Formats: sequence, C-alpha cells, structure tokens
Amino acid sequence: MGRGYIVEDAVEAYLSKLCQQHANPITGLLIGQSSAQKDFVIMATRTPQREESTSAPANSLDKEWVTEHARQVSRMLPGGLSILGIFIITDTDGKDTLITVRQLVFAVENLISSEQLWNPADDDITDRVTLLINPKTRKTICRTFDVKDPKSVAKPADWKYQSGVCSAWTMVSCFLNVDLLVPLPSNRTNTESIDTCLKEALRSWADQIMPGVLLIDGKKLPEDTELTAGQKRNVRQTYTAQLLITPDEQKPADVVHWCGGNVSVRGTIHSRTYLHSNKPKAKQAEKLLKRDMLSTVATRVQMLLEELLASEEECKRSKNKQQSVSLSEHFCLPCRVFCSVKASRSVCVCDYRFNDEGLSEVTERLKEMLDIDAAEEDLDTKQEMTAEILEDITAGSRRVSVFAISLSLNGINCIFTLKSSSVIVEHIDIRRRVLTLFSLLEQLSKFLLVR
Repeated sequence: MGRGYIVEDAVEAYLSKLCQQHANPITGLLIGQSSAQKDFVIMATRTPQREESTSAPANSLDKEWVTEHARQVSRMLPGGLSILGIFIITDTDGKDTLITVRQLVFAVENLISSEQLWNPADDDITDRVTLLINPKTRKTICRTFDVKDPKSVAKPADWKYQSGVCSAWTMVSCFLNVDLLVPLPSNRTNTESIDTCLKEALRSWADQIMPGVLLIDGKKLPEDTELTAGQKRNVRQTYTAQLLITPDEQKPADVVHWCGGNVSVRGTIHSRTYLHSNKPKAKQAEKLLKRDMLSTVATRVQMLLEELLASEEECKRSKNKQQSVSLSEHFCLPCRVFCSVKASRSVCVCDYRFNDEGLSEVTERLKEMLDIDAAEEDLDTKQEMTAEILEDITAGSRRVSVFAISLSLNGINCIFTLKSSSVIVEHIDIRRRVLTLFSLLEQLSKFLLVR
C-alpha cells in the first residue's frame, strides 16, 4: 500500500451525510496534518454554493470556485493544520473524475503556495490525497499525487477511520510583537502599489523570523527532542513559546529613504500550532509555529488591502471624485478569533474579525467556509484584543511628517501615512545613530533648499 491516512470518525459521518444529498457532484477539502509516516485527517468541508451565475454547465466542477474556497480556508487554519487534499462525491466514471480531481489538487496547491512567505523545507510532505466517493454504492477510491512533480501519477493510499484522532494533540503558542515600517515610492497613487511594497516588506520580515531562536517553556530544545517524552499518554500537553530575534537580523543596516509615504504595521499577535500525538519533535513545533506567525500577519494585511482595493474600485465605478487620500489614514487590522473543531475540543480553527464586525458575522463565515455550526459563545475572543490607535502630531522621531502613535494590547493595527515627501530612518546600531542623524539633517537641509 501507499501512504496511510488516519481519519477522524466525524469525517466519515460528514461524508455519509453529504452522500444523502441529491446534488451532483459535491466537492470539498480534507484538512489535517502530515507526518513522515502517515497523515491525520481531522475534518472535511464541502465547497459552498456559488451565489452568482457562472459559465460552468450544470453537473460540472467549477475549478475556479473550488480553488478560491481552498485559499479562503487555508487562511482560517492555524499552525499545524493544512489542506491535505480534496474529496468529490459523484456517480460518474471514476477514471474521468480522477483526471479532473488531479487538476484540482495541483491548482489548489499552486494557489495556496503562491501566498506563503516561507520556502519549502526538505522534510515537507508533498503528497496530496484525493478521495472519490460514489453516493449510491458508497465505493471509495483513495489516491495521492506528489504536487511537486508535474508528471506525478496517482498512487494508491490506505484510508482508515478512527475515533479521537486529535484529542491529545499538543499545542504550542506564543505572542509576537510586530513593528514593520514600509517606505512607499514617491509615485504611488493607488492600493495596488501599496500591496506590492507590503509584500516585499513581509518577505524581508519572514527572512528575519525564520532564523530566530524559539524558546519552548523558556528553554532552547534540541531539534530531536520529543515534546511529550515522560508525559502521560493520550493527555493533551500545552507549551508557551517565545521567539528571540538577534539585533543584527532584526533590521537591515541604517538607511535613509526618500519616499512618497510609508506604511506602519504594529501590534501584538497570538500565534499557535498543533502537533499530532505521534512523538512530536521540537523541530517540527518550531517550523510550524514560525510559519503560523508569517501566515497570520500576511493574511490580515492582505484582507485589509483587499477591502481597500474593493473600495477603490467601487469609487472608480461610481466616479466619486470627492474620494481622496488624506495625509494619514489609520486602519485596525482584524483580530484573530478561534473556534474549536467539534471532533475534538482541543484543536481550533480561526477567523479574523474587523472592528466593525460582530461575532455573528464570524459564525456565518465559519458555517460558509468550514461548514461548522458554531454559536457566539463557542468563539474564543480572549487571545487578542481590539487594537486602539492614538494620534499625535510630532516633529522628528522615525518619521518626518505626520507622526502617528499606535497602541495595542494583544491586537494589531496598520497605519498608512501618505505624504508628498517623507524620510524614514531605520536604526539597528546605537553607535551609528549620530552619523545617521547628521546625514539626515544634511539631506533635509538640501531638500528644504530645493523646495
């Protein structure tokens, strides 16, 4: 046999329920965690119905919609959880369906990986599973594809149901302070250029996070340390982590940028990862937790930019010429809200809530994207608090223009400071600050003379 999949009993019940529906075909995602020996599938979620009409004929797969659903779901998965593959419930010929499913698996992987800020690791599992189910006969075909090999062929896999798959998974969590200052080009005029600058800044920030030193319960553990060694079996363990970044790696060398404005992203985020109970190692915990840090910050920034871009397009369509960018715009990035997976209260998925949204909107998205029936009291909103912004007009500091001060407690916000000319100074070495200050004053004097 090929790769093995240990699947939560609740997934079997969920798929059986979908088989009783008359819709054909039904597609969805399989979510869980990979390990070197086998994969663990803890939940499945169907692709939601698309409201607007499409050119896709009836009883056919809307590949674009399936991949977009996968992209949205991947944002709602904390560290340790990922999309392991897809399922399809159909009574059509298995061979023809397998070709279509293969295309879907590769399309989903390409879209999700395009948004990741980290480079693949050598020990990453690249097999993705496809599950074909006939709703009439309940015959199941399980195959895997290596998504890193474009010529990959289907391989058989072992699919077994089991209860309590994730009931004793380990959780490692931490809080991380984020302080990004991103210069914008002088010719920037729209949200798209801000998007480009932010993506480049986030990639640089990722290069600072990945080599950081992770302490688990205050200790730097050897990579091959088994986290649950000496602990009781089938008992959930939780650990608190702290990420240390050395000053030399935290910021680039002192530099003065002439720019048209800047974007500041500041605050404190909550990050967490889950680890399967089959001898989880410190190396895996560190890798997954760092990836979650990168993912959750990038997701929030991208969500805000998507909102701004949509607003900008709406203004263009309405030809509203009164819309203009002020000197300083302040936006609070969404807070992270967690909700436990019903198969196990020890593992959670997440969503992001903007300041003007209520908890009911979070439960609606959980239902639409993950098919989870959650009440407002099931949501964990205590890990991150809503960010608060205080404004102050001050000369000097790191920004010469409007100086915005943002304060947050376990929250995160984004400050857009747009100015015709700004100067940004980044410091890492106190001994060089005097030289940098003189250089800055000299350039400012030249700039004022030109003006």
